[in-house]
Amino acid sequence: MYINFMIVENKNIYIARWLLLTTLLVALMIIVGGLTRLTDSGLSITRWDLISGILPPLTLNDWENFFSLYKQVPEYKLLNSSMSLEQFKVIYWWEYTHRLLGRIVGIFYLIPLLYFTFNKLIKKDSLISFYFILLLIFVQGLIGWYMVKSGLSVRTDVSHFLLSLHLTLAFIIFILLFWNYLKYKNQHAFIYYKKLPSYLPIFFIFCIIIQISVGAFVSGLDAGQIYQTWPLMNQSYFPDDSKIKDLFSIEAFEKPSIVQFIHRNIAYFIILLFSFIATIIYRNKDFIYLRNATLLVFIFLFLQTFLGILTVLSGAQIIIASIHQIGSIFLITTSLILVFKNSRCTIWSNT
Repeated sequence: MYINFMIVENKNIYIARWLLLTTLLVALMIIVGGLTRLTDSGLSITRWDLISGILPPLTLNDWENFFSLYKQVPEYKLLNSSMSLEQFKVIYWWEYTHRLLGRIVGIFYLIPLLYFTFNKLIKKDSLISFYFILLLIFVQGLIGWYMVKSGLSVRTDVSHFLLSLHLTLAFIIFILLFWNYLKYKNQHAFIYYKKLPSYLPIFFIFCIIIQISVGAFVSGLDAGQIYQTWPLMNQSYFPDDSKIKDLFSIEAFEKPSIVQFIHRNIAYFIILLFSFIATIIYRNKDFIYLRNATLLVFIFLFLQTFLGILTVLSGAQIIIASIHQIGSIFLITTSLILVFKNSRCTIWSNT
């Protein structure tokens, strides 16, 4: 019996490590993807060569061929017509690294998954979840290419709607991977007297995901480069280049100022929501097991808010904007830990 327990524990350790490493790769891909967007590098590779695209240009002739393809897209013709080959190489390497990481994530997830499946090392109730993640990874690749394609014909940039979908799906994959890692890493329930209503921390994470999606709109529309003031947008709470009715129109997500306004106010709502949750946890001694996780969420929510303000004041300066996006990864991670600890709580009655 003891030997069987040890075998199960070792198996779970390997699966947990695989899930954690894949989660870290997805996080790295989100970071590089954000920098690819911030440096306007996303349209530098105009073809989707799934296999041959693994190798970068190796000769001057190869570089010139890739550059000539880029010269055919509207972004080059209308915005970057004076770009040199050396300048092109910079944006090329960002997009190439992003695509290469996508391939690495797919391979690193697929091969161990097949091995664990054929050797029956994964619990049956986890197989559906794991293969659903695999499906999302493949879909993410297709959305990524379709997003790039949206900026190759008429537009000078990718569709901000597809950019938002692409980023949101990346975070969903990250969440599913990290959640499964926590499950395999922590096989035992936490036994306490009381459990926080699960809908509260789950709704909190849902709001963060919505905020990340809207943040992608801000990035896609370069909305962070306008209204470089806080807490007001110039001299007004509501942007002075729009009307209140625009907020409720279909075209609301087409207007940079409206998008920035929405992004700001979702942040305020998230802060109020977390303050409510934290107050419940800290005022009730039965929730003491959640206090460390709550403190971590508070730290990263505070940093994320501070970085968001800095991003606005700097006009979305690349380094600050990138750190702001990295902060969202830490905020999601700590929030998931809070949700997980609460979900694994087994209520113990002393009656």
